[in-house]
Amino acid sequence: MCRWLAYSGTPIRLEELLVKRDRSLIDQSLHSRLGATTTNGDGFGVGWYDDTDTPRLYRSVHPAWNDQNLRELAAGISSPLFLAHIRASTGSAIQETNAHPFRHGQWLWMHNGLIREFSTVRRELVLAVDDSLFPSIEGTTDSETMFYLALTFGLENDPIGAVERMVGFVEETGRRHGVEQPIQMTIATSDGRSIYAFRYSSEGASRSLFFSTRMDALQASYPEMVELAGLSDETRVVVSEPLGDLEGAWNEVPESHVGIIQPGDDELRPFSPRV
Repeated sequence: MCRWLAYSGTPIRLEELLVKRDRSLIDQSLHSRLGATTTNGDGFGVGWYDDTDTPRLYRSVHPAWNDQNLRELAAGISSPLFLAHIRASTGSAIQETNAHPFRHGQWLWMHNGLIREFSTVRRELVLAVDDSLFPSIEGTTDSETMFYLALTFGLENDPIGAVERMVGFVEETGRRHGVEQPIQMTIATSDGRSIYAFRYSSEGASRSLFFSTRMDALQASYPEMVELAGLSDETRVVVSEPLGDLEGAWNEVPESHVGIIQPGDDELRPFSPRV
C-alpha cells in the first residue's frame, strides 16, 4: 500500500516533514512500520498551495529515498498547506500519471488502499464519471477513478457527501460483481482552504491514520522544543503513520470517521457510505 501526510498551518518548508523528522515520509518509504508493505518505492508526489489559484505538483516514478530533485524542492519551498504521498502500487503501472496527489482545478486528492478486483469493475466505474470530467483522467489507477467519481458526485460543493456517495457507489458496484469487501481507503483531499481526511473500509479494518494534537497543547507540554515554536494553534498534520515517537503528539483516527481541518475549530465526524 502507500503512506501519506497532509499539513495545514503556519507556512513551513516541505523538508520539515518530508526529510527532517525521525520517521519522515522519506524514511517511511524504506521503513514503514504500520503499512501493509515495509517499502513504498513505486513513486512519490507532493502537491502544495501558494499564492496562486492552482496548487503545484511534483510527481516522480523514482523512489522517494533516491530522488535528489525532491530534496532540493523540499528545502526551497514553503507552504501553509501541502499533501505528500509515497506509493506502493497495487497493480497499476508505475508512471508519473499514476503518482499521487491527483489534481483537478484547485482540488488535490490522494489515497492509500485499493478497490478490490478493480479490473473487474473498472469499466462500470469509469463510465459513471461525468462526461465533462472524463477527458481529465490521465492515469490508470483506482485512486484517480475514485477522485473523478467524487468530483462527479459533487466534491467541490459537498466534499463529505460526495465521498460518501462515491464509496457507496463503489461498494454497490463491487458487490453486484461478487466482490465481498470492495474498498479499503484512507483519503486526503483539499481545496487549499480545508483538508478532509477519511478512514474507511468495507471490512471495518482500515489502514492506519493519525492526526496531531492541538499545537497549543503540544507547546505547553514541550516548551523547550524549537521545532514547535512559532507554529500557530491551528497547525495540524494528518499522517498514515506518526512522524516520530513524541509522547502525546499523535491520535488515531477512529474507524469509519472523517476529519476536517479548517479555519477555526477542526472536526471529527462519523463517516458512512450512501448510495
